[in-house]
Amino acid sequence: MDTLPVNIPGFVWAYRFSPDEKAAVRLNNSATVAELTADNCFYWLHLNLVDARVPALLDTLDGLTEDAKSALTTRDTHAAITVDEQMLYGTLVDCQRDFAQDTNNLGWLHFAMSDRFIITTRLQPLRSVERARALIEKNPGKFSRPVDLFELLVIEFQRTLITIVIELTEELNLIEDIVYDNAPRDERRRLAPVRRTVVRLHRHLRTVLALMRRAAAADDDEMPFGFDDVARRLTSRLETVDHDIYALQDRARLLHEEIDSKQSSETNRHLYLLSIMTAFLLPPTLVTGFFGMNTANLPFAVGDYGTEYAVALIVASIAFAWWLLRRVDIL
Repeated sequence: MDTLPVNIPGFVWAYRFSPDEKAAVRLNNSATVAELTADNCFYWLHLNLVDARVPALLDTLDGLTEDAKSALTTRDTHAAITVDEQMLYGTLVDCQRDFAQDTNNLGWLHFAMSDRFIITTRLQPLRSVERARALIEKNPGKFSRPVDLFELLVIEFQRTLITIVIELTEELNLIEDIVYDNAPRDERRRLAPVRRTVVRLHRHLRTVLALMRRAAAADDDEMPFGFDDVARRLTSRLETVDHDIYALQDRARLLHEEIDSKQSSETNRHLYLLSIMTAFLLPPTLVTGFFGMNTANLPFAVGDYGTEYAVALIVASIAFAWWLLRRVDIL
């Protein structure tokens, strides 16, 4: 583990790539900005926006336009991809990762790319970026252009989405087993976070797809070398995942409707039982109400068997109510 003091503000890591030698060198913490560049080499610099000195650092780097610097330091939470002066810059959506585990919380990766560098910034650690770094360590000679690194970042984001789709599918399977079980249970509380995650992923992924198509349609003299082919491949990959996410969204919606339908049926059953109980108790209520009136000459008021006659009338009224409900096909 590199424990040297950091010279570059916001430094997370940096790699210098040599296409001729098919090698990638990870710079240590004490590296300076001058060590990033070398003849026939390009670099990837990854920065943490928590450090307030990052904007001043970007002003010292050659090749960055003002719009690209703004894209790297923005706090916007929406995707953006811009092609301008043979540069590509903007914001990509990703998923955050904690020290202990990956999460499904969305994060934002800001980037700027030319034929000499790719610079990325973020506020929280991101899953796809960390996986891309691990692949570079495993196969450093695979990347000969900055656009190859950009493609790797988007591919790892697609793989992250596939992992999330598998996790959400398993969760929906469990909810579905409970929903279609005989014992009624309300799974709306458990289904709500799944639907929220799917909707957010689908919304941001559709935005990234639209931006990728728009960037691929830019003028050739404005587009970084090789981005046209990369954009077509990435669009195809993301569209495949988008279909899976849309299918999950549709399935979650149908499950929610099924839960609502079962809850409505259960509520209607309770109301039906309550109505039946009301129908049975209404005639006895009328009988007891009649004998409870404060008037003279009530029947059975005088004699030894008045209570028995009243009880008999109550039972008879219940039997009559039962016969009437059966006659009209309510029971």
